[in-house]
Amino acid sequence: MTSTPRSSSAPARKFAAAIAGSRRAFLGVGLMSGLINLLALTGSLYMLQIYDRVIPSRSLPTLIGLTVLLIGLYAAHGILDLIRSRIMGRIGLRFDRVLRDEIFAVVLRLPLIRPMGGDGLQPVRDLDAVRTFLAGAGPIALFDMPFMPVFFALVYLLHPWLGLLALSGGFVLFVLALVTEARTRTPTRAATLSGAARLAFGETARRNAAIVRAMGMEGRVGRLWADLNSTFLIDQARASDVGSGLGAVTKVLRLLLQSLILGLGAYLVIIGEATGGVMIAASVLTARALAPIEIAITNWRGFLAARQSMSRLSQLLRVLPSSEPATSLARPTANLDVRALSVAAPGSNMPIIQNISFTLDAGSGLGVIGPSGSGKSTLARAIVGAWSALPQRGTIRLDGATLAQFAPEALGRDIGYLSQEAELIDGSIAENIARFDPDATSAGVIAAAKLAGVHEMILQMPNGYDTRIGEGGSALSGGQRQRVSLARALYGDPFLVVLDEPNSNLDLPGDAALQNAIKAVRQRGGIVIVIAHRPSALAGLDSVLVLNGGLQQAFGPKDEVLKKVTAPTPSPTIMPPPAAAPAARQPSGLKIVSE
Repeated sequence: MTSTPRSSSAPARKFAAAIAGSRRAFLGVGLMSGLINLLALTGSLYMLQIYDRVIPSRSLPTLIGLTVLLIGLYAAHGILDLIRSRIMGRIGLRFDRVLRDEIFAVVLRLPLIRPMGGDGLQPVRDLDAVRTFLAGAGPIALFDMPFMPVFFALVYLLHPWLGLLALSGGFVLFVLALVTEARTRTPTRAATLSGAARLAFGETARRNAAIVRAMGMEGRVGRLWADLNSTFLIDQARASDVGSGLGAVTKVLRLLLQSLILGLGAYLVIIGEATGGVMIAASVLTARALAPIEIAITNWRGFLAARQSMSRLSQLLRVLPSSEPATSLARPTANLDVRALSVAAPGSNMPIIQNISFTLDAGSGLGVIGPSGSGKSTLARAIVGAWSALPQRGTIRLDGATLAQFAPEALGRDIGYLSQEAELIDGSIAENIARFDPDATSAGVIAAAKLAGVHEMILQMPNGYDTRIGEGGSALSGGQRQRVSLARALYGDPFLVVLDEPNSNLDLPGDAALQNAIKAVRQRGGIVIVIAHRPSALAGLDSVLVLNGGLQQAFGPKDEVLKKVTAPTPSPTIMPPPAAAPAARQPSGLKIVSE
């Protein structure tokens, strides 16, 4: 079964739609920015009129009229600026709402497609970075930048010398912005990577806290954490130093330029080529023209982080294959057919299993045996569709349809899977058994628990089925987790039930409950596949598949296959030395040993 990620996948199209859907909002923000920048001329014009009209004429009515107009225009400026900021915040929220499901799907599915280095939640942090940036001052400064030439032109109209000085200062600040871009790109990326590695290691250490404590590894793990944390702090400090240093230079240059404009304006007033109002207005207009560059440089790290996050999200959503077929298929009821199946691990082209073929009809029970490392768990993951997006050859079909032809939710309803780890999710026991289905009924949950033989055990819990199990099921023992996971696999009467070493943590009552569950699934017409090391798990099955080194060695009725693979091999004949007693017969060898 081959699945090739396409750039035109549904997640990638959704990402493009999230960006395209904000264009009209961005256009509105751009138009609003034009009005805001037009209203930003209020202060300069007010000063120009005060110095050139009100003071020479000593007209109090003119002063009052100008002041009332000033208050009204500044109020409009403030309201528009507030609305613009709110719109940018809503754009960020909309971007998050449109993509959050796809991003979480990346977090869940990408480790099944390729290895995830660093922090597995990095896509979520990337989405947070984009949303935070859109709601900040950085984008607003970018919207104000196109209006900088208007302010420079007005300064030039006041006097050419003032305009040239302001334009020269703006050019210097623009060059500083380019330098900031070049100087901060690498350290910002390094800080992101080292931060992700630090968080990933910390999460791993936290999950293994009991092992670390019991085996005296706290000091060594702490030193590894300290090294990663030190690397992150160094990278972060380097990025911060570059950004803050250039930001300080930009601020000083802007203040210096504003003062130089005042000085040049004073000179022009002295020689009679300008008025006092022109001098003050030119200084204010220059400061307003250069403000967007200063704000942009101050927020440059956020801009870079958001841009890198956007790039990573776009790339991730391109490799995430579309998972929703257009046609809904009926629930499988007849058979499972595996043909010439070869599967590699995430991120690898080296097959773990090769050329596996078998067919199971409704009511069948298959045991998969073989030495450790023979590919049994890989086969289980492929059959249930967990590794369906990996490079594969061959097909897996339920009632003639490949797994990719089923919608994931529909396919999951008809598959029960118990992994070796028997991982549970923080929540109640009932929620875990019901697979967190909001429409689950108590009768269905209890039926699955009884089928797994765990109903009485659950009733002994403090709150019964409503008992919270903690992260990863930490409130339960290994055997309890495995039996609750078995109940989850049996919930909803799935057609195909795959159990990977289901009795590894079970006691005798648990083993008996497992056999009863296997028998019940087969009696109702389901298919059971059991990955086994202990022979007791094969008791309720009728066929066996033997794997060794990733290759299929035997498949058929259980008694026939077990007789073949456990048949004694002739021991080599050893000639006794002269005058010695005949050597004792050597123990029989086994072609494959199943624990």
